[in-house]
Amino acid sequence: MAITLSHGGPTIYRSAEPSRQVLVGTIEGVVCLERDSGGGGWHVAHRALTDKHVHALLIEPESGTIFAGMKHGSMFASSDGGRTWDRRDKGLTEQNVYSLACARLADGVRVFAGTEPAHLFYSDDLGRGWTELPALRSVDTSRWSFPAPPGVAHTKHINFHPLDPQTLFIGVEQGGLLKSTDAGKTFQVVPGMDDDVHRTVINPQNPDRIYITTGIGMYASGDGGKTWEQWTDLHHEIGGYPDLLVLHPRRPELMFVASAEKGPGSWRKSHFAGSRVSKSTDGGKTWQVLRQGLPDRLRPAFEAMCLEDWGDSFSIFAATATGEVWCSDDGGEHWREAVSGLAPISKGDHYAAFVTA
Repeated sequence: MAITLSHGGPTIYRSAEPSRQVLVGTIEGVVCLERDSGGGGWHVAHRALTDKHVHALLIEPESGTIFAGMKHGSMFASSDGGRTWDRRDKGLTEQNVYSLACARLADGVRVFAGTEPAHLFYSDDLGRGWTELPALRSVDTSRWSFPAPPGVAHTKHINFHPLDPQTLFIGVEQGGLLKSTDAGKTFQVVPGMDDDVHRTVINPQNPDRIYITTGIGMYASGDGGKTWEQWTDLHHEIGGYPDLLVLHPRRPELMFVASAEKGPGSWRKSHFAGSRVSKSTDGGKTWQVLRQGLPDRLRPAFEAMCLEDWGDSFSIFAATATGEVWCSDDGGEHWREAVSGLAPISKGDHYAAFVTA
C-alpha cells in the first residue's frame, strides 16, 4: 500500500501494516519514497512529473487511481502506482489546483478539487470530466483575498462529515469556512473564527467536535460548528501560525499539529519559520512540543503532514519547504529524518523564503 504526503491532499490513513511507499508532492513533481528492505530507512524509488509543482496528491482507494493537482499545471492522474501519468482536466476551467479529496456518495465515488481563484469542482468519472459547483461562490465573497501576490483567495482544504459524505467543509484562505449539506449544491458560511482558515479536522467518534487551524490560532467547536472557542493564539507555545493538523482515527483525543512561530509574511523577511510539531492527548486542550529527534524551532516551514494508523502503532510523516521528510514510526515518540535533498514541498511560493536564504 502507498500513502500520500502533500500540502493539499488527505492526511489521515488506516491500513493493516505500515505502508511501503509514500508519494510526496514537491515543486519538481511526485517523488516515490520506499522503505528499505530492512524496514529501518527510506530511499527514493522513482520520480514523475518533474516539470510540475505538485500542490495536492490523492489516492482514490477503490480504483487506486492517483491524482496530482498542480500549481498552474492543472490535473494529472496515474493508474499504475505513479509511474506514468495522463492529463485529466476536461471541464476544469481553473488550472491552479490547491486541494483534493474524495468520498463515496450514493451514486459512486466523487473526487473534489479546489483551486485558486477559490472555486470547487467535482468529477464522477475519475477525473475524465470535471464540473464546477458554483454555489461555493454564491456567498458573499467581498472579503475573499490573500496577502501575497496575486492577492487572490484559494480553496485550501476540503473535508467531509465522517458519517455523512454529503456534508462538506471547505476552507477558503482567506475567506472563511463554508459548509454544504447537499454535496456542494448549496453552501453557507460558518461564522465564529478568523477568515484565514487552514484545515478542518472532525472527530470521527464524535462529529460534533470540530477543529480548525487558522492564521491566528486553533479553534474548536463542540456542537457541530454552531459555536467556537479559540484554543491557541499568536503567542501559544505550539506556534502562532498552526496549519497542519491530524488526529488518530481510533483515538481521536490524540492529535498532532505542525505550526510556525509566525506567518509567511515574516518568513520572507527573516528566512525563519521557527516550526514545531506538538502533540495533544486530551483532544487539543493542552499540547506538548515534540523534541525527540526533531530540531526545535526548525528554520523552514512544515508544509505537509500525514498520519497512518496501522493497528499496533502508527506513523507520522512531516515534510518541509526545504525538501526534508521527517518520520516517526512509534506514535510520535521518536523522530528521524527519513530523507533529505528533495525539491521543496510547498504551497505556492512558501519555499522561496528558505531556499534563497
